[in-house]
Amino acid sequence: MTSGRQPHTVRSADGTVIAFERTGSGPPLVLVDAAGHFRGLSSFSAGLIDLLARDFTVVHHDRRGRGDSGDTPPYAVEREVEDLAALIEDVGGAACLYGFSSGGLVALQAAARGLPIPAMVLLEPPIGSVEDRPAQAAFTVELEALVSAGRRDAALEHFLSSIGVPAEMVAEMRGSPAWTAMESVAHTLVYDSRVSEATTTELRAAVTVPTLVLDSQGSSDDLTGMAASVAAQLRSGSHRSLPGSWHGVADEDLAAVLVEFLHGRSGGC
Repeated sequence: MTSGRQPHTVRSADGTVIAFERTGSGPPLVLVDAAGHFRGLSSFSAGLIDLLARDFTVVHHDRRGRGDSGDTPPYAVEREVEDLAALIEDVGGAACLYGFSSGGLVALQAAARGLPIPAMVLLEPPIGSVEDRPAQAAFTVELEALVSAGRRDAALEHFLSSIGVPAEMVAEMRGSPAWTAMESVAHTLVYDSRVSEATTTELRAAVTVPTLVLDSQGSSDDLTGMAASVAAQLRSGSHRSLPGSWHGVADEDLAAVLVEFLHGRSGGC
């Protein structure tokens, strides 16, 4: 049996209030959401959280600028690392991480900066090659211009299309409650693009935390290729492909792998 979701807040180093929920019992596992997502529109289903809560105290937060969390400008990638540091300290001083998509990039940033993370799992972190870095920087500028002009809808569409979301999926999302929710946090898409810029080859080489990088067998070649590449660049990285759809794995399959890899790790997981 798992306990109900318990709402909490913690104050980050710059004073920003970060809202989060705890579910279950056991060693802490912090979930890091993908771009455009937060607890009100999460990339982690209630089913996944309940499955994980059988073995872990699952910590699910609104990244800064999203949902019930605050947002103190100017944005810097280091502030998101400080947010995770505050969460980890609040739940006991060490925690494993599970990061999905660009949430995985935030996890890598935290691990490279020495946060007390015994182990982590990443699902399809979107990291391009060195040759892609000028294009990523230009993409950030484009997003900033659209957001500054108040064109949040256009910024969201540009982001989704540019990262490879299939056109039919974008069309289905338009006009839906999910689209409205993502449009409300469209300014944070710029944040995720900056995190991508900052997750360099040098930074990944500095990560020593045992890390399992996953991909879905139903994803496109670019996503599966990036997952394998990231795992190979990490000092203690491993890679595994799971059955699934485009950029997604069934909750039961994902939870089983997370428990297998993380449970019993030295340092608290």
